[in-house]
Amino acid sequence: MPQHPAMLDEATLLSACEVRRQRRSGPGGQHRNKVETAVVITHSPTGIQGEASERRSQEQNRTVAVRRLRVNLAIRYRTSVATESYQPSELWRQRCRSQRISVNPEHEDFPAILAEALNLLAACGFEPKEAAPHLACSPSQLIKLLQLEPQAFVELNRQRIERELRPLR
Repeated sequence: MPQHPAMLDEATLLSACEVRRQRRSGPGGQHRNKVETAVVITHSPTGIQGEASERRSQEQNRTVAVRRLRVNLAIRYRTSVATESYQPSELWRQRCRSQRISVNPEHEDFPAILAEALNLLAACGFEPKEAAPHLACSPSQLIKLLQLEPQAFVELNRQRIERELRPLR
């Protein structure tokens, strides 16, 4: 099974990306338009982007853009999962104990955890009750994980509506 791009280390992920620097308007003082501090990172194989321009430091914006790219990849890109032979990743097992998922949305592991959950949900027809036992967590914990990233929860409900399932709250 190929590794999801959100789970790759930064150097490997960026080797498959195009990084652009841009000037952006908005707050930031007189230095804002004099230097190219905005960063847009595009994952070439998928076309999915992460961008940041709110800081005056290009390096800080690059860090934020990489994180946003990882989250966007986790939400929008699926890798196939065989549910009958599925085993949670080591990272997932470290973060899920006694059916509770413990991860802060600001932690660097969050996009990888989110990608794993969404990949399995996709394999289970976006039914949390079906996916949760494979991940050794409760359906409510799985839903709470997705609610930590509002775009992920919106995507879950979009996929459920597409399959004529009731959206979750």
